Amino acid sequence: MNQISSTPIALPDKPAMHNTVRGLSPLGLLVILTGLNLFNYLDRFVVYAVIEPIKQDFRLTDAQVGWVHPAFMIGYFLTAPFFGYLGDRLSRKWLIAAGILVWSVGTVLTGFAGGYVSLLACRILVGFGEASYATIGPSLISDSYRTAQRNNALTIFYLAIPIGAALGYFAGSRIGTAWGWRYAFIAAGLPGLGLAVSLLPFREPRRGQADDLAQEPAEKPSWSDLFRLLRLGDYSLVVWGYAAYTFAMVGFQFWGSSYLMRFYGLTLRQAGDYFTSVIAGCGLVSTFAGGFAATAWRKRNPAAYSLTLSLSTLAAAPFAAWAFLGNSRNGLMIGLATAIFLLLLGNGPVNTLIVETVPVRLRASAMAMSIFMIHLFGDFWSPALVGRLSVFFGSLKPAVLILPIALAVGGSLWLVLAFKTLRCCGDKKAHA
Repeated sequence: MNQISSTPIALPDKPAMHNTVRGLSPLGLLVILTGLNLFNYLDRFVVYAVIEPIKQDFRLTDAQVGWVHPAFMIGYFLTAPFFGYLGDRLSRKWLIAAGILVWSVGTVLTGFAGGYVSLLACRILVGFGEASYATIGPSLISDSYRTAQRNNALTIFYLAIPIGAALGYFAGSRIGTAWGWRYAFIAAGLPGLGLAVSLLPFREPRRGQADDLAQEPAEKPSWSDLFRLLRLGDYSLVVWGYAAYTFAMVGFQFWGSSYLMRFYGLTLRQAGDYFTSVIAGCGLVSTFAGGFAATAWRKRNPAAYSLTLSLSTLAAAPFAAWAFLGNSRNGLMIGLATAIFLLLLGNGPVNTLIVETVPVRLRASAMAMSIFMIHLFGDFWSPALVGRLSVFFGSLKPAVLILPIALAVGGSLWLVLAFKTLRCCGDKKAHA
């Protein structure tokens, strides 16, 4: 059977870290990439805040509304493997700049959509652009930080998810209330047109630099390597668990505002403010705490990352079910906030596992394949499926209960990975 080569060339006594780009330390690069990631998620989440006004303006059914997010995913996950392949071969900063420009143009054009079809086309364009950044950004960080600091660095990078998502809800609900949903997209997309050039003056880190490789791996990845990644057992468990997790998480985010407005009479601004506070507050604290705590725990337990993922996800499932099964607005808000807090504990560890369970030369490809898999089998279907079930049941309330079930599946897969890691480490100690 074909093997994926991962033989490194060790460099003795190499300093732990040095400048990776012209005029920038690894921390400086991390700050810039995190800022760009914030705008990445702001542009992605602004649509969730204004989905009800869009539905009313275009006179859509829930089933039609449910395809707004999958349209984004079509562009996102179909081009992710392509960008991952290019990211392991070409200049990563130029690919990132092109991606930022494309997603920003797509976001602005969404504000000018004349109907349902053009709205979906604009969201596909946004997906094209964001696929470039999502696949390549983490590989730049992985090549700038050694293993001991890598999870903390990626945790900081992924702090942009709750902050950017919260800003997307905030900007969308406030601008949408004041001037209409179209202006929310225009305002969200314009900054990216300038940000696209922010990385171009700097030199990117060499592939494998933080892993003591004397030079970039000479063997470049092939398309067969990309799909052969799924034969790696640990990587496969990470990705399939992440797919189930993403199915549920995006389902909550997409339909959450609509749920509060329909069943509890919240206005667009009130629903947006709730998700802004929950995602910014709970998400910021839990992403930071989960990432750094998992790093510290890993010094004593080699399965710390997978245990953090599995236990937090399994714990979130009953809180999410309780939130939607009850008839209390406060109960829903508390239950959903608790579930989101628990789910975001694993933001850093899950992405660290993706890049650490594969050879150095395939990091961008591994991130790309994970994006392809988690979205094709995860959130590509969840908003549309919930919308279809809402039409079938005549209510959104029973439809959303499929989401906690997905959390239980994802948490169970990560628990299998944790036991597998512990058993493997135990066998190594026994033969030492």
